[in-house]
Amino acid sequence: MEELVSKKQLITIVGSGYVGMSLSVLLGKGSNHVKILEIDKEKVKKINEGLSTVRDALIEKYISKDKLNISATLDPKEALTDADYFIIATPTNYDEKTNKFDTESVKSTIEKILKFSKNGSIIIKSTIPIGYTDYLKEKFKTDRIIFSPEFLREGNALYDNLYPSRIIMGDNSPAAVSFAEMLKKLSLKKSTKIIYMSSREAEAVKLFSNTYLAMRVAFFNELDSFAMENKLETFNLISGISEDPRIGNFYNNPSFGYGGYCLPKDTRQLLANYKNIPQNIIQAIVDSNSTRKDFIVQEILKYKPKKIGIYQLAMKAGSDNFRSSSILSIIERIKKYNIPMIIYEDQILDKSFNGIHIEKDLHVFKNSCDLILTNRITDDLSDVIDKVFTRDLFGYD
Repeated sequence: MEELVSKKQLITIVGSGYVGMSLSVLLGKGSNHVKILEIDKEKVKKINEGLSTVRDALIEKYISKDKLNISATLDPKEALTDADYFIIATPTNYDEKTNKFDTESVKSTIEKILKFSKNGSIIIKSTIPIGYTDYLKEKFKTDRIIFSPEFLREGNALYDNLYPSRIIMGDNSPAAVSFAEMLKKLSLKKSTKIIYMSSREAEAVKLFSNTYLAMRVAFFNELDSFAMENKLETFNLISGISEDPRIGNFYNNPSFGYGGYCLPKDTRQLLANYKNIPQNIIQAIVDSNSTRKDFIVQEILKYKPKKIGIYQLAMKAGSDNFRSSSILSIIERIKKYNIPMIIYEDQILDKSFNGIHIEKDLHVFKNSCDLILTNRITDDLSDVIDKVFTRDLFGYD
């Protein structure tokens, strides 16, 4: 096995988001040659200049200091020929019309790989519906496709690859074993458990893991709603509850709702996978997020603000991703009340977002509104804390 994981591997990674970029840096640490296929020429330029396409302090540190064998290209033929592993890390957004993930990018990528390469294992890291790997293997008449879920946090993606909680492989073939051992060897946590299972089970592990995390967020948010309505100190309630070792003092900081790229879509996909299977909890987890946001807006309206400031769109500190951020839903709800808003966001080059002016000067922003909304508090707002509305009690995500 040592021989399998120590030899130089040619690895192609499709997509350079948090998953693709963190895997590129991890796999580029060894003697491997990593080629990234992208459709965005600006991202290709960044990668080839030794820069990260995502905001992740550890990725940026490794890229700037370590000699990594990573390059990027826009050319599918160049990237999808003669690799030992093809890793698919493309986004699978939730499609409201079909009520499931849009997996077209995964399927079309596999079509191209099979066109250009007769060998090499295809590792799907994108989140997919339960049963989708079996569907692809049947459709393309190949056993080269392996699903291996990722469990990464935005802004801490490389850290979570260097110190993985576990490595899940939806296959136990020699190629799957070799890939899992390579991930473990390049990590800094040598005690990491590798778990082999069927592809359907691995797909379910991913969706149930994220749905459980969403459930935990929703629980503490509903606790916070109860405390606010009954004039109780949420901090005291959560502190008292979380000291129970069976519950734990983590993932318990209230927010405007669970958000980010994964939790909202993964909970809905799991719910769709249930179909006619009896359930109550999964539906409640999905519904609770909307209920929480409605409640938060009603609390905001009690302040009778004349102009509302939105401090950053990103879901949490250290991330530049604001896809499905809970603050976006809050903004849409506030719009219905015709209350003027202004956004402070240094990650967007445009002058406006969804028709709302973006102010780049923090001092001007602070003085332009009488109420500031922020999902997570930062030191930038310490001097105007009297007009900040947040449910962040512990200062962590």
